[in-house]
Amino acid sequence: MRKLDIYILRKFIGTFFLAVALLMMIIIVFDLSENIDSFLKHEAPWQRVAVDHYLTSIPYFTNQFIHLFVFISVIFFTSKMANHTEVVAVLSSGVSFWRFLYPYVMGATMLAVMSLYFGNFLIPNLNEIRRKFKDEYIENLVHGSGGNVHIQLDKDEFVYVSMYDLPRNRGYRYSVERYDGNELTYKLASDVIYSDSVDEHHWLIDYATERYIDGDRERIVNTRRIDTIIEKLSESDFYNVKEDFEEMNFFELRDHIDLMRQRGTDGIRRYEVEMHQRMAQPFAILILTLIGAALSSRKIKGGMGMHLGFGITIAFSYVLIGQVGKAMGINGVVHPMLAAWIPNFIYCALAVYFLAKAPK
Repeated sequence: MRKLDIYILRKFIGTFFLAVALLMMIIIVFDLSENIDSFLKHEAPWQRVAVDHYLTSIPYFTNQFIHLFVFISVIFFTSKMANHTEVVAVLSSGVSFWRFLYPYVMGATMLAVMSLYFGNFLIPNLNEIRRKFKDEYIENLVHGSGGNVHIQLDKDEFVYVSMYDLPRNRGYRYSVERYDGNELTYKLASDVIYSDSVDEHHWLIDYATERYIDGDRERIVNTRRIDTIIEKLSESDFYNVKEDFEEMNFFELRDHIDLMRQRGTDGIRRYEVEMHQRMAQPFAILILTLIGAALSSRKIKGGMGMHLGFGITIAFSYVLIGQVGKAMGINGVVHPMLAAWIPNFIYCALAVYFLAKAPK
């Protein structure tokens, strides 16, 4: 690796982490001013505020805005190099523009791999701590599903609960129906179903009436209590957790989507968009890096201010298009994968244009 590569890469990574540090301080100040009343009201320990809330939030917010951090960083230090005629000197020495981009691509690739790991593995683990604190001291993330809960356990098996009492871990007027095609073959009805606090798939069913139906024949069995394991039914099926996908790594999220698809659960598109966005975001880092390098490598009238202004406009337009695409994916206007990748497709074309117009 040449000294030039090390020089640019050091500037790239150094400016990126400096931007992250500065913006993290701003985010923490705003978050503290917004939530300090909740901390005081619920008497949150300040050690937990500092560690469980803010320390675990740093990777979360870093990855949330990493493509913007990278883009602004590239614009900033490359524009500074252009104003000091360093870019002109490099290109005049015989180094091609495409060779000049080598350390940019290397730095963007390193940050893209970091983002891929953060978004799919590290952050979901940290979110368990962050969201537990949030649920206790800021906002209640767990909500009951209300009355008349219908759950499809399998293709031909359905569960109904009239009401589920979350604090007491019990459901009322529980029933199970199994079908063979369009024919009902089994039905269980009970007054109460209890969840085991140790094993979420362990259930106690009280005052159960079971009907076994075979054509015109029917057998009825009354049981005081049934102690059973229902692998496809857990307590979490009876309540909603706000944005619970934040605690799922990539493989857990994929399996959860498969389960939702099997059960025909509503809201599956939100999870699919989230999964595809986790894969699309690292590529955005590379695309925006190339746009930033091509845009700011030319010395122009107005200098760094013009570059930063134009760069910020592009960065926020990327965010806007991403939000529009996400909304379209969630509402079924476009396929979830396309919704997550729309900004990348658009800005990939923009990157090709700027690279073609960049000084050679």
